[in-house]
Amino acid sequence: MSENTTEKKSMLEKVLGGIEAVCNKLPPPAILFCVLFVIVGIIGAIFSLTGITLVNPASGEEVMSANLFSTTGLRWFLSSLVSNFTGFAPLGLVITMTLGIGICEEGGLLITLLKTALKNVPAGLVPYLIAFVGTCGNIASDTAMVVIPPLAAIIYLGVGKHPVVGMINAYAGAQAGFSANLSIAGTDSLLQGLTNQAIAGFIPDSTFTVDVTCNWFFMFASTFLCAIVIGAVCTYIVEPRMGKYEGEQTESMEQATPQQSAALRKTGIVALIYIAIIVILFFTGPLATDDGKFIGSPLLNGLIPVLFCFFALCGLVYGYSAGTFKKVTDVNKAMTKQMSAMGGYVLFCFFCGQFQGLFNWTKLGTMLAIAGADFLETIGFTGLPMCVMFILLSAFVNIFLASGSAKWAIFAPIFVPMFMLLGYHPGFTQLCYRLGDSPGNCWTPMSPYIWMVLSVAQVKYMPDLKIGTVIANEIPIAVVLQIVWIIFFIIWALLGIPIGPGVGMALPAGVL
Repeated sequence: MSENTTEKKSMLEKVLGGIEAVCNKLPPPAILFCVLFVIVGIIGAIFSLTGITLVNPASGEEVMSANLFSTTGLRWFLSSLVSNFTGFAPLGLVITMTLGIGICEEGGLLITLLKTALKNVPAGLVPYLIAFVGTCGNIASDTAMVVIPPLAAIIYLGVGKHPVVGMINAYAGAQAGFSANLSIAGTDSLLQGLTNQAIAGFIPDSTFTVDVTCNWFFMFASTFLCAIVIGAVCTYIVEPRMGKYEGEQTESMEQATPQQSAALRKTGIVALIYIAIIVILFFTGPLATDDGKFIGSPLLNGLIPVLFCFFALCGLVYGYSAGTFKKVTDVNKAMTKQMSAMGGYVLFCFFCGQFQGLFNWTKLGTMLAIAGADFLETIGFTGLPMCVMFILLSAFVNIFLASGSAKWAIFAPIFVPMFMLLGYHPGFTQLCYRLGDSPGNCWTPMSPYIWMVLSVAQVKYMPDLKIGTVIANEIPIAVVLQIVWIIFFIIWALLGIPIGPGVGMALPAGVL
């Protein structure tokens, strides 16, 4: 039977199987980032000793790599070792949200909620629903990558699907679909500011700017595109590859008991009161902004503690009402159980923090982005082929430099003026960049959140799961989404549909 199966393997399965086999031979994450730390240190030293410099168009300054194996490098290492770990942003975010959601999970709230909400939802719609929620979840920035995958695993398990596929699906939605959303998100505001800086640097006396909504129409439609593509790839490629889940079915979709239903209703009332208080504070209290905008507000900037308190409060109310928690020690045991599973992730964060700290300090990521931008400017493409090449360049650089704002800070001063001289609207240039900046997010090992997904999946569902399996199943999602998104982009551009309110492909007359 195995011989026949081998013979019938498609080319796609052979390619993905090869990628999975190679990636599975990677060392454990802590050791992997130790090796990468040494490699980056050596490359940085070579570049430093050879005197290679590049001009950063964002500042006009020459960028030169730093040498770890020098007096300055040694001092940096000694002074930064602890701060590289404690300042590693995903560490606190993941642990905080894991603790909050863990109280809900250990108290039984999540499974009861899912029993009630999904008992009539067709299993075939679940992948698309999860992808849609993951894509929309990026309004909460990195929070979506932490919160949604574990919940998706429970939902998948509840409808008889493989829970790890659910995590892969949700992670792809939050990462590959990071640019898309039904509403204006923080990413729109951040990138728009950098675009306007590039315009001001190119035409200092001009009053022409792009608005935060300059990509909204296109990204609104892209939200549904991402949900459909990601859900379909997970259904027809990822699920067959992962096969049937053979682990323990700890979460079933049996009918909730009367006590659980009553506890759920009580929790819902508390949740509504909590949300009402937050809304009141946003409009009239300390969470309000002078202009009343949601983007950049204290509420959005402080979303992690707001969500932590929400999950913890709901979990406690349900747990005590349903009888899962009978005394304070039960709550402490629940939190301890959740934190005991985070040891591997904390270890990873220590070494990944050192690697990212060195990568930033040596400026290798900045130099890579500048070199890529210079290359695209040199080859001299025009028209839509140039736009597609720019998208692909952004996708390539994204593998190594995960920060979207950092890349755009480098790219914008080069490509915004260049595209303007060719007659393209700066908002359109920004859109091209965002299309390349999103899909590859879901599989690059440079993202710390893919290791979080691996860690949670190993602890709860597949102890033998390796990073190669996760990457190999995320790659087809990224590739298919990138191709479909580019085709969608070309059709949109050829039809001349505005990409945002008053924003099209062409630069308005009289700007230059």
